[in-house]
Amino acid sequence: MIMTCHVRCYLAAALVAALLLPGVCRLAAADAPVRGAVAAPTVPANSLTAILIVAQGAVEDPNFAGSIVVVMNNLAPAPVGIIINRPTPIAVSRLFPKIERLSGVKDRVYFGGPVELDTVWFLLRAQAAPKGAIRVCDGVYVSSSRELLQQLLRRKQPMQGLRIFLGHAGWAPGQLQAEIQGGAWAPRRASAASIFNPGPLLPWPAGKAAKGGI
Repeated sequence: MIMTCHVRCYLAAALVAALLLPGVCRLAAADAPVRGAVAAPTVPANSLTAILIVAQGAVEDPNFAGSIVVVMNNLAPAPVGIIINRPTPIAVSRLFPKIERLSGVKDRVYFGGPVELDTVWFLLRAQAAPKGAIRVCDGVYVSSSRELLQQLLRRKQPMQGLRIFLGHAGWAPGQLQAEIQGGAWAPRRASAASIFNPGPLLPWPAGKAAKGGI
């Protein structure tokens, strides 16, 4: 998943341009699985096996330098992940301009990974699984449901326990295990506190920030 600087800069420009277009929001259909996702038949539909991985010095792809990724098995034939510490310069209100409640919200949309940047994912904290969401770990759920996201964004505190991501990360079967064994990633236990840790953050596109880590 190595990207040249030219490609990375192009994606950054394309992302910003797309987000600044009025009314642009490409979401999967309500309660539909994330594009390309294939649930394993032996795993409950409302639960995943998830870990956190923290980028180490051996990571070759600049998209992942300093990144912390929640990796979910059983969502697809191979691991799928979402980078959780890469906020973009774009406010959530710019992605959803028709929701007036968001006008004063300063929360940012996050860069979830270089794969399918037109796909919107979100992670949310909840005591029980909302309709259209899948459990990642205790108290944390993942979804791409348009209906559920619209409901959450119309709450009195729309961004409480909620993070929105564009794109995701993906690995071929066996690839991530090889990268971990090669020292590119350090695995950590996934928890609500670590996934929603407010820092350190590494803005995307790259800017001045502290190194990633938990």
